[in-house]
Amino acid sequence: MKVWKPALVLMMAGLSGQVMAANCSVEISSNDAMQFDKTSISVPQSCKQFTVKLKHSGKMAKNIMGHNWVLTKTADMQGVASDGIAAGLDKSYLKAGDARVIAHTKVIGGGESDTISFAPSKLKAGEAYSFFCSFPGHSGIMKGTVQVTK
Repeated sequence: MKVWKPALVLMMAGLSGQVMAANCSVEISSNDAMQFDKTSISVPQSCKQFTVKLKHSGKMAKNIMGHNWVLTKTADMQGVASDGIAAGLDKSYLKAGDARVIAHTKVIGGGESDTISFAPSKLKAGEAYSFFCSFPGHSGIMKGTVQVTK
């Protein structure tokens, strides 16, 4: 019986590590109906990096129904979306060097995906954060909240 205890401890430690890693990433799907499949994301401050994988499950091209994932403070969301329109598709509808943007993927079309990682240390507990699609006209519908957790 004592032989199994170390093995059990090692097994549990391994499982614990897998659970922690799963909490440091999220996969979000977007579609041709201008929808994300999530409206809320929790980002643990304990993660060194948090990874967002954006998938486009639709069929339309990125110049017609493209989507990206952009993270900002909630107060900055509308300004970033408005200022990004002039930047165009090639710059993922984000103004170059916009310090209000914490993280973002590129604009993707149907069947494509993109992944971005950022340090949760950039986020402050108690601050309101949002994610959205900056493709013109999408941010009013395609958005959600980001909570910083301990």
